[in-house]
Amino acid sequence: MTTVVISRNRKEELRASLPRHQRPVVLVDNGSTDGTAEMVARDHPDVDLVALPANAGAQARNLGVERARTPYVAFADDDSWWAPGALATAQQILDTHPRIGLLAGRILLRAEEVEDPLCAVMALSPLAGDDELPGRPILGFAACGAVVRRETFLAVGGFDEVIFFAGEEARVALDLAAEGWAMRYVPELVVHHHPSTQRRRNGRTALIARNAILTAVMRRPWPVVLKQATGTLTAPGGAGAVASALPRIPAALQARRRVPAEVETQLRLLEWWQA
Repeated sequence: MTTVVISRNRKEELRASLPRHQRPVVLVDNGSTDGTAEMVARDHPDVDLVALPANAGAQARNLGVERARTPYVAFADDDSWWAPGALATAQQILDTHPRIGLLAGRILLRAEEVEDPLCAVMALSPLAGDDELPGRPILGFAACGAVVRRETFLAVGGFDEVIFFAGEEARVALDLAAEGWAMRYVPELVVHHHPSTQRRRNGRTALIARNAILTAVMRRPWPVVLKQATGTLTAPGGAGAVASALPRIPAALQARRRVPAEVETQLRLLEWWQA
């Protein structure tokens, strides 16, 4: 199991989290200007460092996965890490159940270890699943709390340049489901996440809204795309998200490939349930 971490200008967060990661570790630095790469090279020579000249967004994880030499990869951010024993359990599950392409863990936030609200959504998933497989069936995940089969992740293209960053997991999950891979939420796999104080939540919310439109363009029926766009447009700040999506629409159209009917049915069930 290889741990793939991406970082950008969070040297101090990385200084605290890197020692916690199970080795081997591939660290992809997204063009940091705060000395992150130099710190990693000096203080953690056992880490496989990939120092990019510019920010590649979520696609930086793809480079880390390509660099890995193990069949499974665990993702982490510079402000998150897997609990001791979690990755050993994940490896055992993947070894035992070859139909599972992705495992999502239980994310505990900050020093208070409050459960991320996403965990409740995954734990109560209404999707039907094979009782022979552990955990709950899911159709989405958080990258900082996911373990994947290396070859499977690369086969669906990894994270793409259309989305760039924020909500990049959605299209990967759709493509895994389209290829018949099971995805499971297993709460025994614990992740600690101490969100960086440098996070700008307003900007991230707009990016997620923009990327939901782009993901719909790439994989959903046109009525769903229209509903997604109009819903975003009428939300507070939504006009900016729609406007920022427009320059990326040609690339999204070029990558368009509708998911199979059974995956679309699962998506609609989830959307109805969450509403």
